[in-house]
Amino acid sequence: MPTFGLSSEWLLSGGRRFVDGLVLSHPEQVERLARVCADAVPSAVLAGDPCFDRMLAARPYRERFRRALGVRRGQRLVVLSSTWNPEGFFGSGSGSGGGSGSSSSSGQDILPGLLPRLAAELPADDYRLAAVLHPNIWYGHGPGQIRAWLDRARRAGLTLIDPVHAWRQALLAADLVLGDFGAVSYYAAALDTPVLLAADGADVLDAEAPLAEFVRRAPRLDPRAPLLPQVERGIGAHRPDPAPAGFVTSEPGRSAELLRRHFYALMDLPEPPGPASLEPLPLPPYRPGQVTSPLHVRTRVEGMDVVVERSAGHPAGAAGDAHLAVHEETRHPGDLDVADVITRDGPADDPRLGGPGAWTDEVLRLHPHCSTAGYVTGPHTCVVRSRGRQGTFRLSADTRAGADADPAAYASAFHVWLAYGGVVPARGVVLRMHTARGVHPFRVEAIG
Repeated sequence: MPTFGLSSEWLLSGGRRFVDGLVLSHPEQVERLARVCADAVPSAVLAGDPCFDRMLAARPYRERFRRALGVRRGQRLVVLSSTWNPEGFFGSGSGSGGGSGSSSSSGQDILPGLLPRLAAELPADDYRLAAVLHPNIWYGHGPGQIRAWLDRARRAGLTLIDPVHAWRQALLAADLVLGDFGAVSYYAAALDTPVLLAADGADVLDAEAPLAEFVRRAPRLDPRAPLLPQVERGIGAHRPDPAPAGFVTSEPGRSAELLRRHFYALMDLPEPPGPASLEPLPLPPYRPGQVTSPLHVRTRVEGMDVVVERSAGHPAGAAGDAHLAVHEETRHPGDLDVADVITRDGPADDPRLGGPGAWTDEVLRLHPHCSTAGYVTGPHTCVVRSRGRQGTFRLSADTRAGADADPAAYASAFHVWLAYGGVVPARGVVLRMHTARGVHPFRVEAIG
């Protein structure tokens, strides 16, 4: 199948070339163009790839992009990507909506069914999930419909990335891309980011295109097998492959220069003085992940050390004491009636809630089953009240010692430590919360 845009139906009218400039990024594309539409070759302009050049220029700011997405130290960012073809990761659902989990023309839409499993199987404190969906998916179904289809995943922590202004930054921030045969997966590989393919689009790709070769060689995600081992293996077994970067552009860093030269030549005007440049990628707004679905928490206590694993489901083989932590804004209010720990987040001086002290007192009064209420006041702090204990406690991460976890996780660690007989001395105490990918010391002190 010819590459989209490189065929006579796109480039000729009445058998005659009408394109003044067909911008291509690599001589390989010119060779394919000559095979499928030789009459259009005189219009070809080798001018690199401005999209890729912008990403290359922004690579030094990867950590900023990760912080903008709320990726904490030690966390891994998994970006799910889908092109707009029905055979893509997020298919068309034969017109009935891919997010419904219905069958698409290729048999099944993989992404909607995979998202709840990722939230259940990947520990919430070790992984962060984001999705980049092609703009045509958004505008074909409508933003409201996409958000409704993916509401469950969003409540479990998935962030939907702006498909026009922020997808490149998310790609630079990613530790792994779960994708398909779309350009985003290929860009990720060109950036040397590990990629696992969940849909290969073998029937819709030009077999001679570098993208098709990449798809043939890329490791696959098996949606029927346990996901965490595949994700860890996809990251750990990754080896650099120079081929994608070599075929994305033959002129890395020069697209602005070459495009400006071509544009002014078309207008028969001299170029302006000074170097040509591209607009740098902006720093996206701060969008930390927020989980409002109930979290199943497994813990182990050894003195001042508490091992914590939180997820939106019950992964096979999970061990340890279990409790349920629920955000106050859960979609199902009945979850609060069975929660052991109830949390929320907001400014400490929010007049609607009366402050952390009043809110935690109210929560324990409204929900007799709840043992601990935690009000997250900032990226590294929360205020906790525990049933049967006098007053409230401030939990503060020791960031100088490398602590950087969700304060709601500290509330769960403190909850189980108290249940094992822990007592907070007048001078306070430092507990160490362990997740799979790090140790997070936090200080506990009574505040009244």
